[in-house]
Amino acid sequence: MAEKTDESTPTSVHRTERVLIFMIAAIVVLSIVAFVVRLIGSVTGVSDYTVGVWPAISVLPLIGLPLAILLIIAYVVASGARRVRENRGTTR
Repeated sequence: MAEKTDESTPTSVHRTERVLIFMIAAIVVLSIVAFVVRLIGSVTGVSDYTVGVWPAISVLPLIGLPLAILLIIAYVVASGARRVRENRGTTR
């Protein structure tokens, strides 16, 4: 029979959720840094963004921020599934 847990005790963050949180944070920070670098480049007079590292810097926020949103959705789903499993009293 499943043992009842105290409702006031906080639940711990599992490895999958922790990895998702760090991935989200890294992608968002990297995308924002790339966006700021692009702004600084335009202020300092860079006129050709098609050479060197500029194409990667320009595209990174366009790929990174939607990817971060998808990872946030994955985090919510994983967290919800874990909580449902804990409330049912089964693990994995």
